Amino acid sequence: MGFSRAELERHRGATVPDLVGPETRLLLVGINPGLWTAAAQAHFAKRGNRFYPALYGAGITGHLIDASAGYRPGDREHLLERGIGITNVVPIATARADELTPEQFVAGGRALVRRVRRIRPAVVAVLGVTAYRAAFARPKAVPGRQDETLGGAELWVAPNPSGLNAHAQIPDLAAAYREIALAAGLALFPPPVA
Repeated sequence: MGFSRAELERHRGATVPDLVGPETRLLLVGINPGLWTAAAQAHFAKRGNRFYPALYGAGITGHLIDASAGYRPGDREHLLERGIGITNVVPIATARADELTPEQFVAGGRALVRRVRRIRPAVVAVLGVTAYRAAFARPKAVPGRQDETLGGAELWVAPNPSGLNAHAQIPDLAAAYREIALAAGLALFPPPVA
């Protein structure tokens, strides 16, 4: 399934519901939904995004999820049963994260704190150091575990899985996400054999 440019543009400004459940232990936080994600109504759905390959490579999921046409039967449930939740700093869809304003990041950061207090995960991981810096006025923040908490949850910052982030490859993302999942107390699958 694919989307035409016109179909994608119709989703500019749309939102994607949070994927959270009562047993969310690890809340993964993207920057904001892309147009493909909004069209598919599934987080990190754009083809080429390395989010789900990294989760699988880290042993967080037991199979490789392809959300490019929306979640397949059982995929949402698999994530929720694993204790995984997914949300965004800024809820509205854009073609690129650099279309967001500083004010949107700050407002998104405040809303994220409220969401974390409601969901009560053990660990929150913001996937993108630039987004974290902008949303929480932490211009010198570096990836890794942070000294502060977020809404009462242990806070990590990890590389963004977008294909536009050429600095981090799937094995790097998988290693970072695995460390965070272990901090959240998730039982992990053995990493797939390469």
